[in-house]
Amino acid sequence: MNELPVVVVGAGPIGLAAAAELRERGLRPLVFERGERAGAAVSEWNHVRLFSRWGELIAPAARRLLESTGWTAPDPDTYPTGRDWARDYLIPLADALGDKVVRLGVEVVGVTRRGRDRVVDAGRETEPLIVRLRSADGEERVTARAVIDASGTWTGPNPLGGDGLPALGEAAAAEAISYRVPDLDDARERARYAGAHTVIAGSGHSALTAIVALAALAEHAPDTRLTWVLRRGEVGDTFGGGAADQLPARGALGLRAKAAVDAGLLRVVTGFRTAAVEFDGDRVALTAESGTRVEAVDRVVALTGFRPELSWLSELRLDVDPVLQAPVRLAPLIDPNVHSCGTVYPHGAAELSHPEPGFYLAGMKSYGRAPTFLALTGYEQVRSIVAELAGDREAAARVELTLPETGVCGGAGVVDESDTGGDGGGCCGSPAPQLISLGSVRSDS
Repeated sequence: MNELPVVVVGAGPIGLAAAAELRERGLRPLVFERGERAGAAVSEWNHVRLFSRWGELIAPAARRLLESTGWTAPDPDTYPTGRDWARDYLIPLADALGDKVVRLGVEVVGVTRRGRDRVVDAGRETEPLIVRLRSADGEERVTARAVIDASGTWTGPNPLGGDGLPALGEAAAAEAISYRVPDLDDARERARYAGAHTVIAGSGHSALTAIVALAALAEHAPDTRLTWVLRRGEVGDTFGGGAADQLPARGALGLRAKAAVDAGLLRVVTGFRTAAVEFDGDRVALTAESGTRVEAVDRVVALTGFRPELSWLSELRLDVDPVLQAPVRLAPLIDPNVHSCGTVYPHGAAELSHPEPGFYLAGMKSYGRAPTFLALTGYEQVRSIVAELAGDREAAARVELTLPETGVCGGAGVVDESDTGGDGGGCCGSPAPQLISLGSVRSDS
């Protein structure tokens, strides 16, 4: 099987980094991307600015490949938008790999073992993997020695409902609900929110990004009303570590969101777990499980995280944590109830493998429902995986990963209890504050 390609699912930052690593190791990558261009998911949030600098967003093997073509890296100390990341890095990287490696407009709809479903034991070590594809030209099958699934979670946003299922009436009110940070630089999008009552649901970086952007709009359009609903019992450390965050832009995001709340630009409702969305004339109303209601709502921005799509992997033997839907050996290392500040331990091929030989989850999808993923993590993941596939066990095991600390203890705030055993301050390093002007920011994916 060594002559067969290694299939990579997804031409995003982590998938393309995997392809560059494979090429550098002398293995044959084959990347399938269902979008019409590399970085298709990134392009859907192209207006959002990342809180990682350019220097933290370029994979080492990808850099070496690009520089061999005469490419010049952007200023490492600047912060790109999604548009910048795709235009100045992901698309050139896909071009450098070539269209024989990166196939666009091709969706992977299933992966199995040749001649065997998941029940059959015999031959799983010796038979190759079969990747089922669908495109405008029809269906086809590709035989692979290994598969790295770096397809991400962008297409699987969590619902508004506080119990993990869509709230009653959520589907019927779909026209009033968005699961993405609004692009207020777009005149039509801005008009939808200016002068309207918008509810922001969520407590992660995407929610803070929406708060900052919509609060700025409210200052210019005074009739704009904003309500922030939180499932947790109090705001607590939702704003992050501020000046103690080793990613200054991430800290600055929390400080700007807190400033908007302190300025009275939005109403905060805590302990609100959405149970139902009901029509309220031309508007909608949200009802919590506790009976609390938020009425006369024009728009809802639900930013409650993402979840992985695993259905097309149903014929593979996966070892997935029942809580996070991440690889079972990785799950305790990234549990958001515990980890939030640079305490994600080094991990690579050993933690990302499954009982199915030659199959790996990588990138944001490997984190399942955990929200703390950074691009740096994914680049190190695929370096280790490819070393393992190349037979370099020493390099695969020598995983080194130091993530920037958030300055927040006690997990990522996914529970209601505010007493985390700390004093509310930063638990990690405290670099000097570096506030920068950001339009909007998101966690890297």
